[in-house]
Amino acid sequence: MTHHTREWILAERPHGEPDADCFAMRERDLSAPESGELLVRVLYLSVDPYMRGRMRDSESYAEPWALGDPLRGGVVGEVLAAADDRYAAGDLVTGTGTWADVTRLDADDAAPVDPTVADPPAYLGALGMPGRTAYFGLLEVGEPKPGDTVVVSGAAGAVGSVVGQIARLNGCRVVGFAGTDEKTEWLTETLGFDAAINYAAVDEYRAALAEAAPDGVDVYFDNVGGPISDAVLSRLNRDARVAVCGQIAHYNEEETPTGPRTLPRLIAPRARVQGLLVTDYAPRFDEAADRLAEWVAAGDVVHRETVVDGLSNAPDAFLGLFSGDNVGKQVVSVSSS
Repeated sequence: MTHHTREWILAERPHGEPDADCFAMRERDLSAPESGELLVRVLYLSVDPYMRGRMRDSESYAEPWALGDPLRGGVVGEVLAAADDRYAAGDLVTGTGTWADVTRLDADDAAPVDPTVADPPAYLGALGMPGRTAYFGLLEVGEPKPGDTVVVSGAAGAVGSVVGQIARLNGCRVVGFAGTDEKTEWLTETLGFDAAINYAAVDEYRAALAEAAPDGVDVYFDNVGGPISDAVLSRLNRDARVAVCGQIAHYNEEETPTGPRTLPRLIAPRARVQGLLVTDYAPRFDEAADRLAEWVAAGDVVHRETVVDGLSNAPDAFLGLFSGDNVGKQVVSVSSS
C-alpha cells in the first residue's frame, strides 16, 4: 500500500534572511515501511531556529541539507503502518521526520506520546527537544544554586521559557529578556519569572538589567547573542556560568560583525562559558523526559505553543521565528490546506 504525500524541500540557499524562494513543495508516494521503520501521518511538525544553519552549504553543528532535500525536524503523528513490534497502527508517536503529510520515522528514534500528560504539540516543545535542551543546558552547564540570579535571553521561546521555570524550581531569582510586552507579561504573570525586560522598549540594556538583577548575574542562559549578551556579560558575578545555547541574532548574517571584544569581561569574575548541544546528553534523554513530564503534569512547568495551521504555511512559520512571531514553541498543525 502506498500513501500520497506533499513535502517541503530546500529549493535554494538563502543569502541573509531566508524567504519563500528557499522552499518548494513536491508530491510523491511513500511505500510501506521497511524493517525498523514507521509510516506516520503527521499531525504536528516543529520549526526551530537551528534549522537556519542547515540551510547553509557549510559546516555547522547540524549537518546541512542538500538542495532538493526534504526539510526535516521533530514531528508528532499517528502510526499508519509499523515494521517494528514496539508500535502498531493508531499509536501516537514523536520522532524526526520530514515537513510532510506522511513521513517515515526510525522506530529507534521514535517515542510514544501520552495525551493524558499534555496535548500532543507539547511533545515538540516542553516535552521534546527544546525541553531537553533547557533541562540539560541549565542543570548541567549552568549549575544553578538556590539564591542564584539566572538571566535568560529569548526567554519567551521554546527553550528559554522552560529554562526559567526550571531555574525557579531550583530556588533561583529569574530574569528574562523578550521582545514584546505580551511576552514579558507572560513570563512574570504566568511562568513566575521575577523580572522581565522588553528589549524592544529599552534604550540601554545594561541599565535595565542592573535594575532587574541588582545583585549581578550568576547564570546566563544565552539563546540570542548580540547586544543583549554584551550587556549581560558586563554584569557577571564571581564564578558565573554562561551556557551558550543559540545565537539567533547572528543566524542570518553573512559576516559576523566585529565590535568591542567581550572576553575581558570574563576575567575578573572568573566566569566559565560553555557551548551546549543537547545531543551530547542522548544517553540521558529518558531521565529528562520523565522529569519534564512530572513537572508538566503537576503544573510546575507551564508550556505554550504557537500553532500555525496547514502544511502549506510551514515556511511562513519558520520565517516567523526570526521576527519573534511565536510565544513559546512554534509548531505547524498539518492539514489538507
